[in-house]
Amino acid sequence: MALVREACAAGARLEAACAVLELSPRTLQRWEDAGAVKADGRRAAAQLRTPANKLSGAERQGLLEVANRPEFASLPPSQIVPRLADQGEYRASESSFYRVLREAEQTSHRGKAQPPRHPRPRAWVATAPNQLWSWDITYLASSVAGQFFYLYLILDVFSRKIVGWEVHSEQTSDHAAQLFRQAHGRERVTEGTLVLHSDNGSPMKGATLLVTLQRLGVVASFSRPSVSNDNAYSEALFKTCKYRPGYPERPFESLEQARQWVAGFVHWYNEEHRHSAIRFVTPGQRHRGEDIAVLEQRKAVYAAARKTHPERWSGDLRNWERLTTVSLNPDHSDYQKGLKPPQTKK
Repeated sequence: MALVREACAAGARLEAACAVLELSPRTLQRWEDAGAVKADGRRAAAQLRTPANKLSGAERQGLLEVANRPEFASLPPSQIVPRLADQGEYRASESSFYRVLREAEQTSHRGKAQPPRHPRPRAWVATAPNQLWSWDITYLASSVAGQFFYLYLILDVFSRKIVGWEVHSEQTSDHAAQLFRQAHGRERVTEGTLVLHSDNGSPMKGATLLVTLQRLGVVASFSRPSVSNDNAYSEALFKTCKYRPGYPERPFESLEQARQWVAGFVHWYNEEHRHSAIRFVTPGQRHRGEDIAVLEQRKAVYAAARKTHPERWSGDLRNWERLTTVSLNPDHSDYQKGLKPPQTKK
């Protein structure tokens, strides 16, 4: 208050003088109206004052030592404080324990309570068909309550083509291995050039399938537990399958009926469906390389249209450039480097 009065007497405006001190003129007026002010009552100033009951540095270190004793290392303060009381010892309240542990970054999991950490799966980048496949299993409802059919689907990530599928009444690693061998042979995949990504289900990690992959020189890649985004391409394919208009409204009556419907869906998806993520060509066209000519023709059509009616075009032509790389679980730094599937030795 004395500094403000001195500044105003020297010719400064009240608002400017208060602004230098980060003080509002209204606060200064309240102080003057109150007469003798003993302390700054603002909330911000209160936070700067040291509480009378604040623990000393030695006491805070003592709390950390107690909390990290072998018998307390895996317990929260709500368990530590009562146990100390049973031993005739009082150190601080639970809130003080929590505050000290939080400042020491020990409030998550301590001791053996630390949960396992699963690293993010490696980023894969495909630049051509049959370099990176993704597969999964989904449920198909049957007319019998509690009974399901299981759709196995293998997807080429680069072209989005379904390269293998089957419907069974159970989930087994044997079915998965047989389906993969058929797709691998039909696509004539070169040994040591393919990565197969899946989630952590028992059919995916079964011994039969893993041995099959090893014999064929295929690299197995897995998602983190309970992280469906790590296998996003297969999850998106299942949504396309079950949410398209042609999906049956009633459950399948038999395994044969389910297989017939899936066969029709696979043909539609591979040869008729224009996929939005690959410039609206069919997965079959992209898998066979036919999309190159298709996209070039589209560019020519658009160029001719703009030449005929230039007044209708205010910007660039639509982007019909072919996508040359597709990534799975990309890490930013790895994606910039353009990682490719590794070459495994025979």
